[in-house]
Amino acid sequence: MRVRMIEGEAAGRLMEPLTALVVQAGEAILGVNRASMRVDGKQDGSPVTEADLAADRIIAEGLARLAGDVPTLSEERAHLAAPPFRGSFFLIDPLDGTKEFVAGRDEFTVNLALVTEGVPLLGIVAAPALGLLWRGIVGRGAERVRFTGTSIGAAEPIRTRKLPGRGEPWVAAVSRSHGDPKSEAFIDNRPNAVRKTCGSAVKFGRIAEGSADIYPRFGPTCEWDVGAGCAVVTAAGGKVTDGKGGEIRFGERGDAGFIIPEFIAWGDAEAVATY
Repeated sequence: MRVRMIEGEAAGRLMEPLTALVVQAGEAILGVNRASMRVDGKQDGSPVTEADLAADRIIAEGLARLAGDVPTLSEERAHLAAPPFRGSFFLIDPLDGTKEFVAGRDEFTVNLALVTEGVPLLGIVAAPALGLLWRGIVGRGAERVRFTGTSIGAAEPIRTRKLPGRGEPWVAAVSRSHGDPKSEAFIDNRPNAVRKTCGSAVKFGRIAEGSADIYPRFGPTCEWDVGAGCAVVTAAGGKVTDGKGGEIRFGERGDAGFIIPEFIAWGDAEAVATY
């Protein structure tokens, strides 16, 4: 079987149709009545709803039309995956932050990444209830886009910011639903931190747009939670590393459930060297 590679200009041509697809999935999520929807539990204890499945179906059908020869790895179909993934593949979380969604909050996202040779190249993180998405292609910059329903507005270039100097306040994005003691200790060991609580992959968007400086997560998470945000932050000038400052590879951990043990999203890529 021929391995498809998508890079550079080809990724750029896909950005607009992929953005429209993600926004369409978000609209389907918003169309689900949270008060009466069915909520099931997965084997790992995490919830899954009809909104997750509706968004996954829309994205799967759309990707089949846009790039049917490119493999996909979706949270809702991970049991069908055949890793390791070679060349390029799409990495999808149809509804990231299901706990936020079930609780009636607005910070849930649709995440879509295009990964090439184990590294996220293109990423889209859309927060449909906020009418806001962040997107980027590594080496080509990042953007923030507002949308209403399926009507997509103009793109605004965004960039991460330098980590504030010693003694100055800096902003750490922290999870509302998945806090862990090691992440808290990491923040506590860096004085003058202001915590910014966010749900789902919205945290990556805040790093990319320069309204937060760092997002440490020292508890396990899955590749589909991180891939799109990794691409967006990197495209905006930041960096996402493992807990020791090293590279994270995607699509190669099938035997480990596609788990990322820990990671840090840095707005200031140069700050990694001081860690």
